[in-house]
Amino acid sequence: MTRSRAAVGVDLGTGSVKVALVDEQGNVLAKAARPYDLSSPHAGWAETDPLLWLEATEQAAAEIADQLPGAEGVGFSGQMHGVVVCDANLEPLRPAITWADTRSAHEAAAMQVDLGDEVLARLGSPAVSGFAATSLKWLANHEPEVLAKARFALQPKDWLRARLGGAVVTEPSDASGTLLADVATGTWDNDAITWLGIDRKLLPPIVGSGDAAGELTIAGHTLPCVAGAADTAAAIAGMGLSINEGFSAVGSGSQTVSVLAEPSGGIARGTHLFATAGAPGSGWYRIGAVQNAGIALRRALEWFGASPKEANDALDAGVRPSDPIFVPYVAGERTPFVDAHLRGAWLGLGLDTDRQALLRSIVEGVAQAVALGMQAVQDAGAQLPDPLPLIGGGAVDPRFQQLIADVAQRRLAPTEQPDAAVVGAAHLALGMSDRRPASVGAIVEPRPESAELFANRRDHLVEYVRMQLDREG
Repeated sequence: MTRSRAAVGVDLGTGSVKVALVDEQGNVLAKAARPYDLSSPHAGWAETDPLLWLEATEQAAAEIADQLPGAEGVGFSGQMHGVVVCDANLEPLRPAITWADTRSAHEAAAMQVDLGDEVLARLGSPAVSGFAATSLKWLANHEPEVLAKARFALQPKDWLRARLGGAVVTEPSDASGTLLADVATGTWDNDAITWLGIDRKLLPPIVGSGDAAGELTIAGHTLPCVAGAADTAAAIAGMGLSINEGFSAVGSGSQTVSVLAEPSGGIARGTHLFATAGAPGSGWYRIGAVQNAGIALRRALEWFGASPKEANDALDAGVRPSDPIFVPYVAGERTPFVDAHLRGAWLGLGLDTDRQALLRSIVEGVAQAVALGMQAVQDAGAQLPDPLPLIGGGAVDPRFQQLIADVAQRRLAPTEQPDAAVVGAAHLALGMSDRRPASVGAIVEPRPESAELFANRRDHLVEYVRMQLDREG
């Protein structure tokens, strides 16, 4: 029996890498994953040694090496916004600064003022910390000796692909998340680069997401590779989404996405305009990017020595009006508040508060953050489908799915394809331009009787956040 055409997809996430062999129908024939840790040596920092990414990728690929003969190529998907500063040999000069990093809040505020809304609208986003532009500005201000030695400033998946032997390039979807590119045209922006004050040669050429990017060696196999795409853009491709379609994803962060017909809307505070996978200037999407989903959940559960299952088990009793309200912004936030200094809290603790109530509140707080991200995308003028596809490893428990539906009062369609990004990456390597429709499971209906309870609790959460913002102002 002849096997369908297949390619390797590599999905470089924030907390783990996934390597998969995917056929042209989108079936995952083999896959393996390896985790790695974020490091936070100072408050607000979120770094990873890129060599850990490389080691984890090689280990995951080795696990499925016997399945790779016959693979036609390799495509990449990767976490957005971070930056790897490296020398001409692609040796990292310091740990990678990731999207969750908030150290560059001062630089982001300066960029917002210095460039103004007209230029930032061209760049697709308000100026926030954790993007390559603001992180590089922080390095220029605090570690100039690093930039003086640098030959390249690369997005995470672009560094990984190049380190495995591929070309030093990037593509529109990752370039659009740097705050250094004109999102409409898919080209580096002169005003942004001048503001940053770096040598333009640090930035790689922008090619199409499916364009050839040399050959690399993975698990002992030498294969051609393509440029790939940012994780969300790869997921859009893997799910087969078209204009006015979208999804919500829950993982380390949460993303709510709407695919657009044109790069419209300018800067909508708290949301971003990015490019889809493809040629420069060929497609776009609006995204509400919530930082505090799985990251906040994991950290809060660590405080209690609790597992995600134990927290979801606590939901079986139902969220109660007397439960404390968990404000999940332990690492600043982008959507909808755009503030790197936000921090978490518990509201309404009482003598009657028990462990189960606290665990329920943690899960609910994350669900409220996800729902606020959905609402921000709609408030920015983008459309979301009904039902809304729900993807991501952080939303597999049916009780959490129901909680998100109840909090957002929105019909959800959990997909049967948990590997959308890695599928999209592999399909780019296969040169597939036709998109296959996403398959979904049973619809999760919101329970209207819970709407008032969750709306009231969300109002209290937002009021507390606004008080923090007012104090900062």
